[in-house]
Amino acid sequence: MNLGYACINMTLSSQKPKVTTNRSMIKRTFIERGVEYATELALQNARDLYRILEWNNENNIKLFRLSSEMFPWGSEYEIEKSPHYLRIKTILMACGNYAKKNGIRITSHPGPFNVLVSPRPHVVENTIKDLELHAKIFDLMGLEQSHYNKINIHCNGVYGDKDSAMKRFCENFKRLSKSVRSRLTVENDDKESMYSVKDLMYLHEQIGIPIVFDYHHHQFCTGGLTEEDALKLAATTWPIGIKPIVHYSESKRLHEENTKIKEQAHSDYINKLPKLYGMDVDVMVEAKAKELAIIPHMGKYNACEYSGLLNTQSYAI
Repeated sequence: MNLGYACINMTLSSQKPKVTTNRSMIKRTFIERGVEYATELALQNARDLYRILEWNNENNIKLFRLSSEMFPWGSEYEIEKSPHYLRIKTILMACGNYAKKNGIRITSHPGPFNVLVSPRPHVVENTIKDLELHAKIFDLMGLEQSHYNKINIHCNGVYGDKDSAMKRFCENFKRLSKSVRSRLTVENDDKESMYSVKDLMYLHEQIGIPIVFDYHHHQFCTGGLTEEDALKLAATTWPIGIKPIVHYSESKRLHEENTKIKEQAHSDYINKLPKLYGMDVDVMVEAKAKELAIIPHMGKYNACEYSGLLNTQSYAI
């Protein structure tokens, strides 16, 4: 079991000069300054990614979610023909080699505007472009074309008919490159009207896509399953030999005792680690304090917690 955090290292980003992979810009700036400036930012992001991976390794953090800002506006131009491409490619390959050498699992989580279930063609086209960009970055890093290096999304819409929406997901999934399809996972939602783990089993049965179980979301969209049953069901969708990833966060409303805060909002820190019910999974902690939220909990899981289940649990159905 590994604990991980997402995108931003608070320790390094507070230093001067700042170490971050989230350099971006608004659309107006991109229009004014163009691809040259966009790839300057991408080059700086790539350089800083290496430093973040070094810091993670030094602190025994072996799971990290890559920022979606690595290539600002990267879906709007051909990155292979852009300035600084060869230098960026060299650095990203070095990042990938470092991650593989040190057992650091890299993942990504493209934003909510990625909607493969959308009935609107232009939304689907933009989704495909963005997912292909994420996969291309992973390929530049030399990462596995497998769910070990997952690219995770939500369905992000029902459009009045959940069954039809999921069928569109399956149809549009076939339009994706192998690089995307071999990495893509889907996650349960935090609204009762959306997609539970039980709902998402349709996608797994039709196209073999694994399900990422989110503990916090499950509280609001159970699909009639207990937490344990939903976790174990999601784990069965992962290929043999690839450890499932789960997401964990806690309610900001409860942490701050403020009823004005939406229940689904993520807290800055976590008070505890999730119950694993004997499962061997990697845990991505989605807390706002990033690595500062997981450091106090490093090493708290131990082998006796799994008591025999790790030798018998299969992740394939």
